[in-house]
Amino acid sequence: MKKIGVLVGVCLSALLLASCGTSGSTSSSGSKAKGSYQTTGTANSGEYKGIITNGRYRTSKSRGVGVSQNTENMLNLKSFESGLTTISKDHFSPKSYVFQEGQILSKGTVENWLGRKSKDNPEGLNPKDNGKKDANKRNPIYVQQIEEQDYMKEENGKLHLAGITIGIGMNRKDYYQKEEYGATYTTDIPKEQMIAEGKKAAAKVLARLRSYNAVGSSMPIVIAMYQQAPNDSLVGGTFYATTVSNSGTQMGTWKATDLKNYVFPVTDTDTVPSKNDADSFDNFKNKIQNFFPNLAGVTAQAQYDGDSLQGLNVTITTQFYSETEITSFTQYVAKAAQTYLPSGIKVDIQIQGSDGSVQSFVARDNGDKGFYTHVFSSY
Repeated sequence: MKKIGVLVGVCLSALLLASCGTSGSTSSSGSKAKGSYQTTGTANSGEYKGIITNGRYRTSKSRGVGVSQNTENMLNLKSFESGLTTISKDHFSPKSYVFQEGQILSKGTVENWLGRKSKDNPEGLNPKDNGKKDANKRNPIYVQQIEEQDYMKEENGKLHLAGITIGIGMNRKDYYQKEEYGATYTTDIPKEQMIAEGKKAAAKVLARLRSYNAVGSSMPIVIAMYQQAPNDSLVGGTFYATTVSNSGTQMGTWKATDLKNYVFPVTDTDTVPSKNDADSFDNFKNKIQNFFPNLAGVTAQAQYDGDSLQGLNVTITTQFYSETEITSFTQYVAKAAQTYLPSGIKVDIQIQGSDGSVQSFVARDNGDKGFYTHVFSSY
């Protein structure tokens, strides 16, 4: 049986807060406005300022809610959220808008929408269970996750909602069990069917959003459609289409997006937009592997917008046990990343033990020149 679950992305929240920056002494860097809120960071970095209300960051009411797919690909959640923010920048400029985690849709609402339609759940966006167990005869789960992002404007010392972005994650593969705790089976969903079901879901979500007083009939709403990656994929999924509703339930023309993810290092059969980027990662990988032989693997997820590299999420698996070894290795990784990885883009490097525990991280924000590091102590 499928269950609605909450996928927790602690690292993502931490990175978002880090990208927002910290409060300062002037209005542009986070001073307290006339209301009971603060804005974090500065828009000069190309990233959104976030909102702190009464001394606390306003977290999403429904963030991370998705349909449990057994062994989920957690990269789907990260790619979904980061890509959604990238798409939003084309419609809500960080220079003019302030980012706020979704506050309209509650956890319970999203859970109901992601459920199957039934007598007890008439708002379910997924089809009712027809009782079939055969992969080609059952009604699959099409809509996997929904994410809301709010974009605010500041006027006369007050913030007001000025735009919304909604991401809708769709399945190409629906994982299910014929009996609880039994074997996992898969229903393959043709791309054309996924797109058609996604448009139906988008229309329903838009109409429901318009019914909220905080949204109304003339709020700009961006809807971005996302194709989930399979559970065994080494990268997250990709956004495939966007549309904008400027008023009522009318949607504009659907536009194809060019946001894609790739795995580094590439194999002989893979193609990537830039061989130079792939070569840079290979040089980085070889450098640290030659210096520290106790590495089980160095891989990365590369995010592209067309032919332009937007960011790298690197995972390094080690067999270190000494904290001094981890510290030395982390320092060396930061130095090698500065030398070999492409400049100017966001880079997150997670260094983990063979048991999956995070030992340290190395990171750089968009436009920054240097990397910052952190080693997690064992005490």
